[in-house]
Amino acid sequence: MRVKKQKRHRRAVRFYTACFGFREPFKIFCDGTFVHHLVVNRITPADTALTNILGAPVKLFTTRCVLAELKSLGGNYQEALNAANNLFTARCDHEMRKSAEDCITEVIGEKNSEHFFVATQDADLRRSLQKIPGVPVIFALRNALFLEQPSSFQRQFANSAEEERLHMTDLEYNMLRQRKKRKLSDDKQGDSSNASEGEIDDVSQAQIINTNVKRNESDVKDKIRFKRKKAKGPNPLSVKKKKKSVDTNFTTSGKENKNGEGTVRSRKRSRKRSRKNVVEGNA
Repeated sequence: MRVKKQKRHRRAVRFYTACFGFREPFKIFCDGTFVHHLVVNRITPADTALTNILGAPVKLFTTRCVLAELKSLGGNYQEALNAANNLFTARCDHEMRKSAEDCITEVIGEKNSEHFFVATQDADLRRSLQKIPGVPVIFALRNALFLEQPSSFQRQFANSAEEERLHMTDLEYNMLRQRKKRKLSDDKQGDSSNASEGEIDDVSQAQIINTNVKRNESDVKDKIRFKRKKAKGPNPLSVKKKKKSVDTNFTTSGKENKNGEGTVRSRKRSRKRSRKNVVEGNA
């Protein structure tokens, strides 16, 4: 049962945040009956209990008219008055004290621009607030707190507001028409300028043809002569440097060649004859 309750509350909070722009921390407008119920049933601390319901941090508000009404009820509501004095005071421009119901209705207004959650035990006030778009209502039963589901009127209002956002307004439609007219006029001006440029091109082409005819009559070549690019030398920076020539008078073996001036000295190794060969030769 508790899980289903939390799902319903979470779904309702999501509806108000998505469709009416409610943001954390949520502002709770408490009247005297709700504060008195919390004190009698020992639902304390109140901000923690409301945070558990909404799943987000909250701030509790009341007005001077609500405090004055609790004060006028006598000693039975003294504890509730002391608890209400600890809440934030919302601004109400009432010089003369009004009833809590009238004060709350005027502070909420027609669209609840301040995004208040209203916490009350007054059944008539709850029914009247359900006819105002974007006003979530909280009430208590014994030691449990509940968030009422959005009414059918509030859901219809949210759907109609979403459809209006999908379609263009009259101002946007007029702006689009003016922009389209401006674009068409620019296109027409561009076409006229292109036509004038085309006429100029025709005149220039005719002049070119006439000049070509005259050139042909005077035996002048009418073709355009393009300057041919001649082959240039290589880039000196990209060419490898030439290696120095090696003197051929000297060979790698250190011998001198005879090229007119130098002489070649050849060293022949004398083969030593072995003793055995000498003895055989003498015999």
